[in-house]
Amino acid sequence: MNSLRIARAALRVRPTALRVPVQRRGYAEAIPDKAQSIYKSQSVVQVNIPAESGEMGVLANHVPTIEQLKPGLVEVIEENGASKQFFLSGGFAVVQPNSNMSINAPEGYTLEDFSPEAVKAQIAEATKVVNGGGSELDIAEAKIELEVLESLQAVLK
Repeated sequence: MNSLRIARAALRVRPTALRVPVQRRGYAEAIPDKAQSIYKSQSVVQVNIPAESGEMGVLANHVPTIEQLKPGLVEVIEENGASKQFFLSGGFAVVQPNSNMSINAPEGYTLEDFSPEAVKAQIAEATKVVNGGGSELDIAEAKIELEVLESLQAVLK
């Protein structure tokens, strides 16, 4: 399974599969332009991110930075005290000098979009592959899949 589709496979609602002929693509065509914003607000007090260097809270006037993100929970805390949570499979967070922050991720979903049972089933499948059920490539992909799924399972509890 492609590591960028791991979280999507655990969604409660599965999109209908489309059958299209496979064609050879060049690099410039390989990444479709499907960027979308899942959250945008001017009234944010803090954003907690799962940075590779460690969990990190970002407040207004934070020093400009770029952080690589590991699979995990992003929490957005608004001025009214409300909290929004999203699971990302990885990506980058960029803090601008003017207190603007953008997070770019291959995938991001609200926690309500996931089924704990589906995540558990996928972990079992990936564990079988890691324990010798495939080629070296399959095992490497399954290890990445396990990292993302275990992170997802931890935040769903």
